[in-house]
Order: sequence, then C-alpha cells, then structure tokens
Amino acid sequence: MFKKLLLAIMIALPMSLFAQKFAVIDTNTLIAALPEVKTVNEQLEAVNNKYQEEFNKLQTEFQKKFEEFQALDASTPQSIKDRRIQEVQELENKINQFRETASQDLQRQQQQLMAPIQEKVLKAIQSIGQEGGYTFVFENMVPLYTGADVKNITDEVKARLGVN
Repeated sequence: MFKKLLLAIMIALPMSLFAQKFAVIDTNTLIAALPEVKTVNEQLEAVNNKYQEEFNKLQTEFQKKFEEFQALDASTPQSIKDRRIQEVQELENKINQFRETASQDLQRQQQQLMAPIQEKVLKAIQSIGQEGGYTFVFENMVPLYTGADVKNITDEVKARLGVN
C-alpha cells in the first residue's frame, strides 16, 4: 500500500510542476507609457531647476570670494588673509552640503511621487496574474530564452491601466 502511494506521488509531482504557468512583464516600458509618469517627471524637473538656480548663485558667490582672496596683495595682514580663506572654505562646505541635501530631497520626492504609480502597476499585474492563473510573473529585463509556454503580459497590464 505504501509503495503504491509513494509511486502515485512520484508520478503526480512532476505533472504538477509542468502544469505551472509563467508570465513575463516589462515594467520599465509599462511605467514609461503611463501619463502620470510624465507629470511626475515635469514636477521633478521644476524642483531640480530651482535647486540648480540656487546652486548657481552659490557658485557665483564662491567664485567672487575666491577672486577677492586671490586679489589680496602681499602687504595684506595675515589675519585678513586667514579670514578670507575661512570664508571661502565655509562657502565651499555650504555648497557641498547644499548639493547633498538637494540630491536627497529630489530622491525622496521621486520616491513619494512614484509610490502610487508603482502601487497601481503592481495591483494590475497581480490582477492579470490571478485572472490568468499564472504561478509566477517575472520581470522581463533581458531574457536569454523564453519558452513558448511563457506569456508576456505587458500589453494586458497596459490595457488594464488604460495605456496604449
């Protein structure tokens, strides 16, 4: 009896593995096609331009201070030279900190703006996956080989999201 049960399991297990359905999706193409992404990119570009304007002002101020320092003649007291060097170094530190803060803020804003879009795409993928009975849906970055039984569901998810 035990041998028959074991034999039945050994026969049924490989068959159940072959019954699995797989799908692939190109989320980069999908997300790029969404109209919301264009709006997000425009918002991020506007913020980036504001940061760039401020950065340019700081660069101009730095250049001016540096040129003033270089213009000091040899008879200038050392204490004045030291103060000017300190001003230039402080401004350089301010520029570096501004650059880092701006970069972090842009990254944070991008994550905040893209989160609802990514959630919407994930829900659509999950919905198509459940409806199609797929066991796994894989990202289709650079497939080396895709068998005939693997379906690309990018177009179905685009249709579900109302994207051409």
